[in-house]
Amino acid sequence: MLQRLYIKNYAIIDELEIHFSPHFTCITGETGAGKSILIDALALLLGERADPSVLADPQQKAVVEGVFVLPEEQAVRELFAAFDWDWDQQVIIRRELLPPTKGSIKSRAFVNDTPANLQQLQQLTQFLVDLHQQFDTLQLLHAGFQREVLDALCHHSDLLNSLREHFRQLQQLQHQLQTLEAQHQQALRELDYDQFLLQELQEARFQEQEIEQLEEEQRLLEHIASIRQSVDQAYQLMVSDVDEASISVLAQLRQAKHFLESAAMQHRLLQPLADRLHSVYIEIQDIADELSREMNRLVDQPERLQQVQERLSLAYRLMKKHQVQDTAGLLAQERLLENKVQQVSLSDEQIHQLQAEISALQETLAKEAAEISRNRQAAAAPFAAQVNQLLNRIGMPHARLEVSIQPTTLSETGQDDVQFLWDANQTGQFISIKQVASGGELSRLMLCIKSLVASHMRLPTLIFDEIDQGISGEAARQVGHMLAQLAEHHQIICITHQPQIASRADMHLLVFKEKISHQMVTRVKQLQDEDRVEAIARMLSGDHPTRAALENARELMSKHNR
Repeated sequence: MLQRLYIKNYAIIDELEIHFSPHFTCITGETGAGKSILIDALALLLGERADPSVLADPQQKAVVEGVFVLPEEQAVRELFAAFDWDWDQQVIIRRELLPPTKGSIKSRAFVNDTPANLQQLQQLTQFLVDLHQQFDTLQLLHAGFQREVLDALCHHSDLLNSLREHFRQLQQLQHQLQTLEAQHQQALRELDYDQFLLQELQEARFQEQEIEQLEEEQRLLEHIASIRQSVDQAYQLMVSDVDEASISVLAQLRQAKHFLESAAMQHRLLQPLADRLHSVYIEIQDIADELSREMNRLVDQPERLQQVQERLSLAYRLMKKHQVQDTAGLLAQERLLENKVQQVSLSDEQIHQLQAEISALQETLAKEAAEISRNRQAAAAPFAAQVNQLLNRIGMPHARLEVSIQPTTLSETGQDDVQFLWDANQTGQFISIKQVASGGELSRLMLCIKSLVASHMRLPTLIFDEIDQGISGEAARQVGHMLAQLAEHHQIICITHQPQIASRADMHLLVFKEKISHQMVTRVKQLQDEDRVEAIARMLSGDHPTRAALENARELMSKHNR
């Protein structure tokens, strides 16, 4: 709902502030007074592009600010969250047009003092205002809205929500299937080679740390002669006399142990040293015995060396092929190939499972879409008949609306292409309402449609311009009646020249020009009591209303206010 509109330095408006009724506000005034300028300024808040020529004073910025009460809808809250705006039931939208530089104008937009771009404004204000300014921008021309109108009368929102959810699930499953099938085809192309690589690794049967152990064994076998010689020399030094002048290590230790043990018998403080020397003698003896056993094992093994070298040659070839550095890398590659080969058969099972799920979901969607189509077909003709009756009441007796429902590709809204077709003069030839030439005709058609569906669907603030073009008398009275009914549950703002419409409004705003400092500016005044009576009388009889016109105006107002 629009509560307040503030405009400064815009066209012939220097500065003004307007408050609106939550129900029905009419705006009247002479042609050229600036009524449409108000709508143009409001369109800026809805995200329209700015024109440099609108600045009344080219050296000053223009400001248009609107205060709105937000509808309690989850989609609006989600929009605020998506744009990181602070939620408040009341929102202030402001556009500033800065003085042009080099022929172009700069524009800034704010939502509750937070900068916003035009696309964000458009997304927000679609929930706030439905502006019937020019027929080529009417919501009515969008096929989506035409379908929503029909659906509102079908009362199958739960069914539509179910279809929408199932359709999104279908899209997700189809995307998963497409991805899985592409991966599966790629895996199939690589399967033979992967199986060959896997078989090669499996036949090699490498164990944990085997390559590292083989490399150690190879070093031993390649140098076994020199190793055995060094071990033998160490052993001989420990146990054998080299020559008459040099006795073995063990012999010398045995003599030293004997001398020290004898001394310890005389001097007990030497006993620990004697014990330690005894331990060393035992340890050296044990080392000598171990060296003896090791020499028996250190024998040339040319056949084993050849086996080790062949095994390492296979390992190095596989490591190079798979670009790894050790046994762990080869074993990891083997496990990877096992998983990859197994995944081919697993993917095949997953594909069949997804295909089954998709088939079941498509069957469910087909049933839901068929039921929705039947509901739409059943509602189309009665809806068109009701609209045509209303068109006759508001001065369009020869105009006819027809609803065309044609099958189309299944989507989240069903499988129907809903189009409103129009025959303005009973020619029998119905055409798309996009080709309707009159903005007034289209506004009245929209009024008829929305008066029928207003209690069934969400509607923002409805602003009508040109709705009374080409009508008067009874037709204008009927339009006023329909607007008043619509205003019981929705905010209506209507620019009108018809007293029958103006008399039904809850608030009457008069737009007029005033000369200030040799310059004409637009002013807006809320009319009350006799001022309003006089304004409606002028609409009935001209600038100098007669007593009869004044009485007629009072009668119109009192009739509607009983």
